[in-house]
Amino acid sequence: MKRDIWSKLIEWKNKKDRKPLILKGARQVGKTYILQAFGKECFSQAHYLNFEKYKQVAKIFEGDLIPQNILRDLSFYLDASIDKEKDLVIFDEIQNAPRALTSLKYFQEELPELAICAAGSLLGIQLSDESFPVGKVEFLNMFPMSFEEFLAGTGDRKSFEFLQGRKKIDAIPDIVHSHLWEQLKIYFVTGGLPEIVKTFGEYKDDLFIALQKVREKQDNLLSTYIADIAKHSGKQNAMHIERLWRNIPARLAREQDGSAGKFKFKGIIPGVRRYSRLSGSIDWLVSSGLIIKAHIVNSGQLPFSAHIAENSFKLYVFDTGLLGALSDLPPKSIMEYDYGTYKGYFAENFAAQEFLFSGVKELYCWKKGSAEVEFLREINGDVLPIEIKSGWVTQAKSLKVFAQRYNSKYRTIFSANNLFIDSVNKVRSYPLYLASYF
Repeated sequence: MKRDIWSKLIEWKNKKDRKPLILKGARQVGKTYILQAFGKECFSQAHYLNFEKYKQVAKIFEGDLIPQNILRDLSFYLDASIDKEKDLVIFDEIQNAPRALTSLKYFQEELPELAICAAGSLLGIQLSDESFPVGKVEFLNMFPMSFEEFLAGTGDRKSFEFLQGRKKIDAIPDIVHSHLWEQLKIYFVTGGLPEIVKTFGEYKDDLFIALQKVREKQDNLLSTYIADIAKHSGKQNAMHIERLWRNIPARLAREQDGSAGKFKFKGIIPGVRRYSRLSGSIDWLVSSGLIIKAHIVNSGQLPFSAHIAENSFKLYVFDTGLLGALSDLPPKSIMEYDYGTYKGYFAENFAAQEFLFSGVKELYCWKKGSAEVEFLREINGDVLPIEIKSGWVTQAKSLKVFAQRYNSKYRTIFSANNLFIDSVNKVRSYPLYLASYF
């Protein structure tokens, strides 16, 4: 599956001052696949080294870290010559070889013409005792497949090309809107993990079977993530982290208005009810890419970061498909859009994913008294409030309160409705599936 990140990889390849690249992202988002495909298609040859699968490779980095010597030893190990001008070297699962991570500094300084990409567990990289090559590497973030990538990956080329070709304010024919909304509900079930999307594509001619297979795969993947938590965090911490992760959907299910609320700490772990006792577990999950944090601010003024409180935030699951699996929500209920106020959280979770995919670095929402706006975005210096609605009712009192208080240029609502621009009242209403275009 071609991914949106492909163009960024090409851009990196063509840079004159290119540094070794570290591809960041949670497990199972497709980092290994994309790097191998990139190497095969865009370089004379790709040399792939997996430090988890082949432990002996790490021994090459136990001595000195002189790039020419490392390249010589890698050539002997691979039984292949490495052309430093034309080839790509891929270090996968690099967290298992901390000195290989450190060596990137010297490759950048002494052998900058060699293209090197690395990938691995975010936690393993961050917790390494070895020196991190600060300033000597570049980063790219990789996320689960977006809704648009899902359409392309499952063969819905007409929908994909329609979204690719439209302008932001183009009208959407009702028949196209209805189709895209149905596809979005399927995406709510599958999410954007490539293995899951591939499974859906293989069985999509029978929707019932396809979604059944998808959920089976998701349940298996959840076990993989839990094992990864145990591997990197220790037995006691793993128990706390797992309970926290599994409790995120339950915390949000308690919100009666259908939107995600401030994360509450009481009741997750017996005897623990304060942020200070859970902050490490939350940071662990954020760093691993398994959850998304949105800071709650009490002001609509820039910079948002000046108005955050350390213990006030919302939490989302990094993939909507896994959200459904963690929640134990049957795919049938999601497809029939019959899961009560929980729909609001699914819609919000989806929007958070799409915003990050589109390049947003940090997510913020606003709360003042009883008024709450799901997301705040700064675009070209303007502070824009965004309301997320899961259905067709789009009354947004809090949005109006915020707009009046801070004189917003316009208000934005994402919902199940078709596109509508109300210039008089300064309201822009978009279908939820367009979130990544905003």
